[in-house]
Amino acid sequence: MSRVIKIDPITRVEGHGRVTIHLDESGKVAAARFHVVEFRGFEKFCEGRHFSEMPTLTERICGICPVSHHLASAKAVDAICDVKPPPTARLLRELMHMGQVVQSHALSFFHLSAPDLLLGFDCDPAQRNVFGLIAAHPDIARRGIRLRQFGQEVIAAVGGRKIHPDVCVPGGMNRVLKIEDRDRLLSLVDEAREAARLGMQLILDYYEKNKDAVKQFASFSSNYMGLVKPDGMLELYDGLLRMTGPDGAMLEDLYDPSRYLSLIAEATEDWTYLKFPFYRGMGYPQGSYRVGPLARLNICSGIDTPEAQKHLDAFRQVSYGRAVEGSLYYHYARLIEVMHGIEKIECLLNDAQICRDELIAESHHIVPEGIGVIEAPRGTLFHHYKVDEHGAIVGVNLIVASGQNNYAMNKAVMEVAKEYVDGNKLNEPMLNRVEAAIRCYDPCLSCSTHAIGQMPLLIELLDSHGLHVDRMMRRMTDV
Repeated sequence: MSRVIKIDPITRVEGHGRVTIHLDESGKVAAARFHVVEFRGFEKFCEGRHFSEMPTLTERICGICPVSHHLASAKAVDAICDVKPPPTARLLRELMHMGQVVQSHALSFFHLSAPDLLLGFDCDPAQRNVFGLIAAHPDIARRGIRLRQFGQEVIAAVGGRKIHPDVCVPGGMNRVLKIEDRDRLLSLVDEAREAARLGMQLILDYYEKNKDAVKQFASFSSNYMGLVKPDGMLELYDGLLRMTGPDGAMLEDLYDPSRYLSLIAEATEDWTYLKFPFYRGMGYPQGSYRVGPLARLNICSGIDTPEAQKHLDAFRQVSYGRAVEGSLYYHYARLIEVMHGIEKIECLLNDAQICRDELIAESHHIVPEGIGVIEAPRGTLFHHYKVDEHGAIVGVNLIVASGQNNYAMNKAVMEVAKEYVDGNKLNEPMLNRVEAAIRCYDPCLSCSTHAIGQMPLLIELLDSHGLHVDRMMRRMTDV
């Protein structure tokens, strides 16, 4: 008789999700699915608000990556105003973005994934968490916390506070960077750099000790997408889209991100609220792709900061110049981007324009729609707004990184479940490895289920014994 194993909730991720593993009659894995079960209607309840409110409204989607939404939204409202921020405003936005990259990646590696890597997948779950990490490796935990704090300090210096800044306005910024804050942040750079180097050494030591397991863990071919500079170099704030195939072949290059709807579409399944974006040129599911740190390092020509470039060269030796496919290598890529973020922060703080007060460009008209695209820590983030003649929002489309990695996370869950889960000898470490496959992608599930679309709303009625009495399904478009 077939059975279903549930992992509910998935731990050490942002938001709520679950995994179901379906066993055949022999106890072997027949199928596995990653379900995102929370629904949030941001696209709908933004309608009617004035477009200028969107940078502070949409950042409430998440408390972990509010800066990413704040900046993508700001770029969209700039487009509605048909204006480009002055150079100092642009530098400040990028500086805040680099702070977000550092703090988010530090949280993902040191707080959410390090318990698996440093304490072991088989460790007692009572200790396999951040508190167990603090007890076993206090110096590592402390330096990880300090690294994240550095990123948050950058955000606070630019945005006024660490979470939910309100500094971006149409056409620029509403707050200068104080000279004393600039100098204080510069004094913290060396400590942050050393913490990033420690993280890099930890992950490389882990890979060396677990070579075969790392290479095969949720390793599969896919397409990859992200932003690059016009010369193909890594770009996290403002670039053009590049998409490559599993063999590295260029599918699309230097693609205008404002034309994203002609590049990607979204499919739905009836067992999750999270959509499945795909490349239109291939269709679904063949056109599914990955975004985020692993994807960005696979598609870029290089990195314009020296220490991060040195690590990128080593990273590419993993697969002898081909795309790096193993999901556990997301951690390596994440730490390379932390190093890049620290180097960029230092460079931006030393820019002579960073503390100037020319912050807002004027605009005297609005256009019907605006699109803002940025590389959030987890991957490419799209904000698309349509407005009426008064500037009221009449339509919103948000495509977030975790959605674009949805197919890949389901693939990773399936690969790991087949490799490690035996229904006849089931134990907790087997299931933890399935969760760890999802943690590689650092999904933000609070960000991801926002849309009115074709996802079903399922209501099930159970009796006191847990048996199904009735069920009803409605499409969100029926509500």
